[in-house]
Amino acid sequence: MTRSARHRRPIVTDQTLTVRDNRTGDEYELEITDGTVRASDLGKIGKTEDDPGIAVYDPGFTNTASTRSAVTFIDGEKGILEYRGYPIEQLAESSTFLEVAYLLIHGELPTKEQHDQWVHDITFHTFVHENLKSLMQGFRYDAHPMGMLLSSVGALSTFYPEARAIHDPDVRREQIVRMIAKMPTLGAWSFRHAQGKPYVYPDNELSYTENFLSMLFKMSEPKYDPDPRLAKALDVLLILHADHEQNCSTNAVRSVGSSQVDPYSAVSAGIAALYGPLHGGANEAVLRMLKRIGTKDKIPEFIEGVKNGDEKLMGFGHRVYKNYDPRAKIIKKACDDVFEVTGVNPLLEIAQELEKIALEDEYFVSRKLYPNVDFYSGLIYEALQFPPEMFTVLFAIGRTPGWLAQWLELVDDKEQKIARPKQVYTGDRTLEFVPAEQRWA
Repeated sequence: MTRSARHRRPIVTDQTLTVRDNRTGDEYELEITDGTVRASDLGKIGKTEDDPGIAVYDPGFTNTASTRSAVTFIDGEKGILEYRGYPIEQLAESSTFLEVAYLLIHGELPTKEQHDQWVHDITFHTFVHENLKSLMQGFRYDAHPMGMLLSSVGALSTFYPEARAIHDPDVRREQIVRMIAKMPTLGAWSFRHAQGKPYVYPDNELSYTENFLSMLFKMSEPKYDPDPRLAKALDVLLILHADHEQNCSTNAVRSVGSSQVDPYSAVSAGIAALYGPLHGGANEAVLRMLKRIGTKDKIPEFIEGVKNGDEKLMGFGHRVYKNYDPRAKIIKKACDDVFEVTGVNPLLEIAQELEKIALEDEYFVSRKLYPNVDFYSGLIYEALQFPPEMFTVLFAIGRTPGWLAQWLELVDDKEQKIARPKQVYTGDRTLEFVPAEQRWA
């Protein structure tokens, strides 16, 4: 289930970096490979019996590569995003989420036979064990859907104990199919739970996203008939979130997965990371901002507040992209299809005017603050009648193939070791312990 070697870009090693240690005058020649030097090579600088050598201090891993990956390519300066070499624009326009999931997992686009088998396998694994349904029904009536998803995905590891055999390709494939198939079921049931509505079982006659919409919104009708425009828009949103390089949640999946735990436990770590407001909650913050602005005539006042440091411009700027986020352009286009069905969200006019002003204002242009994927996605989710607490659940369903593709790479990568970062110790040393009876006397 890994990409064949013939498609992998060759490792480039043709340069060196000379480092002079001014403490000793010694010089070291470090090999540069694909624009990186090995941290272990830096560790040789100044290393003695009493000195552990130089380490890299990099909070948040802002300039540290933890792995080699062939899954996703990003050029933040040019606004490029590719899955396995295919531009995101082409995939969103012409592919489907399940085909993209196959691409991410297998490294290549499927043949018709492979695609049909893949879709069949996922379609017929959408049901979950009734005991898991009982587990979800045990949550409080006001439990956060993301907390329910986190717990239920972790619980899947107890239903499939064979998943611990991570080096067996057949076992791995079975768990990957199961997880991609069951995520919409678990996500939809967490949504229904919060509303006090009965859980809806999967309908295997519907497509992946149509089935998800059915489990979310079906009421008393014998057969739910989803609007194809909404199904397509949701499919596009899932594609756009399918992977995004070594972000916080993917790093969590890889870090936990490095202990060789089962994939359900590793992915639950990714869900936990996505639960945090700095990662998965940005589109909810955009909605709050737009509602606070209220009307178009208040945008200039808000812009001045941003420049003065009194307001925050949510949905603009990205740690990776220093150009227009390519996903934002696609989502902006998808808004038209959704609002054609649901009616135009009144916040859209504010969002469009805010984007127009920000893209023309030198203050934001000079800082490379362009709209990111979160700027318009919240408007679509709200139009689809999702409460804000469901936004990250939708994100997690879309990201699952990417997490699993990254986990597969980790398992097969001979260079990977259990994650164990260094630290710079700043506490006290060699204190003398005083027994309690003396301290309290």
